Amino acid sequence: MILFQCQKFCSSFLQSKQKNFQKIIFRSVSDDKTSIETTKADNKAMAFLKKIGKVGGAANKDFALSVGIDEGGGKSSESGSSIRKSKSAYASCVKSGIIDDMTETFPTTSSGTQWSGFTDRVMGGRSDGNLAREKYKGREANVLRGHVSLENNGGFIQMATNLAQHQAELDTVDASSYDGLELDVVCKAQDEDHAQFNVHLKTKDCPRPFSSYRATFQAPTEDWGLVRIPWSSFRGHGPGATEHSFDVSALRRAGIVAIGKDMRVTLALSGFRFYTDKA
Repeated sequence: MILFQCQKFCSSFLQSKQKNFQKIIFRSVSDDKTSIETTKADNKAMAFLKKIGKVGGAANKDFALSVGIDEGGGKSSESGSSIRKSKSAYASCVKSGIIDDMTETFPTTSSGTQWSGFTDRVMGGRSDGNLAREKYKGREANVLRGHVSLENNGGFIQMATNLAQHQAELDTVDASSYDGLELDVVCKAQDEDHAQFNVHLKTKDCPRPFSSYRATFQAPTEDWGLVRIPWSSFRGHGPGATEHSFDVSALRRAGIVAIGKDMRVTLALSGFRFYTDKA
């Protein structure tokens, strides 16, 4: 009887605290001044939930109500953090050349940053999605699933990560010693047109929500494939980016985006790196 009451109490506690925690993770934000305030009790509850594996770690991230600075305005909420190692324990992406090889516990990247998911909901759009770490076609991968809707002038879902380890909004990395980006990807698509996705990069010259340097790539549909995107393929979009040349010595953020067409999305990413053509 005592054991049953204890289990009942723990179950009720977890449900209430996890619900509160998810409200913090997946709130909508409207400007860069918005901040999350949590009580000490919530912090203790979150730590307890992480310890027993109820949140963070490999938990899936439903971000239908989440928005991000890359496309929708406001600060991203890089929540569900599972980082336990010190920053010095991670090799920065510019030193190793690896942004993520999926060896760390989701949503942490192998370079010590964090994945987040974003939709067009902040601007009134109707797109929705989910970002999860799972085994896909034999590989550990980030899998982006959802529906891109063009209703209400919307039209995107994406997974994105900061590139600088400290993750402050204006921190940058210098990738000028590399020639571009490469991705290990595969997707499920009804035709070739729906297998096209974007990579969006932000630099110090991209202060506005929709400002970025963009390149389109064709994802393979049958099995895993390597996609390389040279720096020369990126074009400025939005205020700041159209007025300044693409500065790869000041990269802030990278997003992989399904955008611009009404479609169902299943896109898997098992590796994300810089590459060089030099021998």
